[in-house]
Amino acid sequence: MYKMSFILFCLSVISLPASSLPIVLDEIAAIVDEDIITRSEVAERAKAIRAQAANPSSLPSDDILTEQIIERLIVESLQLQMARRAGVRVSDTELNEAMARVAGQNKLSLEQFRQALTADGISYRGMRQQIEREIMIGRVQQGVMNSRIEISDQAIDDFLNSDAGRELTADEYRVGHILLATHSDMSQVAIQSIRTQADNLVSELNAGAEFQAMAMAKSAGKNALEGGDLGWRKPGALPTLFSDLVTDLTIDEVKGPIQSGSGFHIIKLLQKRGAAAQGMIDQTQVRHVLINPNEIRSLEEAEALAESLREEVIGGRAFEEVARLYSEDPGSALNGGDLGWSSGDEFVGPFEKAISETQIDEVSPVFRSEFGFHFLEVTGRRIEDFSQTFKRNQVGNYLRNQSFDEEVDNWVREIREDAFVEIRI
Repeated sequence: MYKMSFILFCLSVISLPASSLPIVLDEIAAIVDEDIITRSEVAERAKAIRAQAANPSSLPSDDILTEQIIERLIVESLQLQMARRAGVRVSDTELNEAMARVAGQNKLSLEQFRQALTADGISYRGMRQQIEREIMIGRVQQGVMNSRIEISDQAIDDFLNSDAGRELTADEYRVGHILLATHSDMSQVAIQSIRTQADNLVSELNAGAEFQAMAMAKSAGKNALEGGDLGWRKPGALPTLFSDLVTDLTIDEVKGPIQSGSGFHIIKLLQKRGAAAQGMIDQTQVRHVLINPNEIRSLEEAEALAESLREEVIGGRAFEEVARLYSEDPGSALNGGDLGWSSGDEFVGPFEKAISETQIDEVSPVFRSEFGFHFLEVTGRRIEDFSQTFKRNQVGNYLRNQSFDEEVDNWVREIREDAFVEIRI
């Protein structure tokens, strides 16, 4: 209680030795549990809202806008206090990337974005802090919603068997297209000549010719200048003529020529994504020990300790015991170093390389990554069909997202009602 009173006093006034009159530094707009909202925060947020409004005349009156902003800042404060108690942090790298994304969405470089904010009278530092707040709040909401929103297996099954479910989980294909056009008043000889050109193009493409260059040079299709790229589409959104064909193509396979009233088509499957793209995946079960260099342990000492511990494991000491006692990977140490089943590409390069070069039940040599020195043991390998798992995850996420906003609103109302709030405006 003393600490809060002292903070409130410092934010309100500062006494000068030559005078008994205080100088107001900032005024308190609201007290929210252990946090405060200042008038300057309210003013800064109001300035940003007005600057970003497409039609400023559509904004409410200043009194109503201030009331709305204070209420928004109250619920943000409550969530941020929860985030801090949970140890949620946003690294500088993450924040820089987020700022770059916001700038990119506005078709600006980071420096141009900074200049645009300054021109609107908005602090770049203030915007950066606001984005940090939003990231932290997002993480708190995700964590709380994961425990509040439960999607049953039956709900997933029911949705998968519906028309909406089949549409949602349909795979997407990125297709390249070349059209050699014909028209109705052409002679059969001319049409056959174009058919021969199409056959020759297919042969060249199968021999390694670049599809994009061929499309730009030869195609009469409307996507010719994009190298024939039709973009990502589900089969139902592709031209009927070849929507059924793409599902049977493998990546980089060329199909054609396919004749229609408009001419001869050549297609190539550039990429695919969705359940079919998951398919059968090689997985490895692995456990590891990580030793970090730090302020009291040099690089050489960290490597020597990792080598010593590896020798103990080779000599018969239980891997899981060594991991629990010595590994400095907090995510796996308590589980005996176990990282579970993975496809390998989740890991940094040196770790992925060590996995691929290590046999089952074999302990790898010590190797270095950006995190420190590791050694690992491969405990199993398997091939898993992830197509159904992928679809179920898609549906689960979709159903969860449908409930997310409503459940967040319910939760925010609950924490708002339970909080101590004193509004001073």
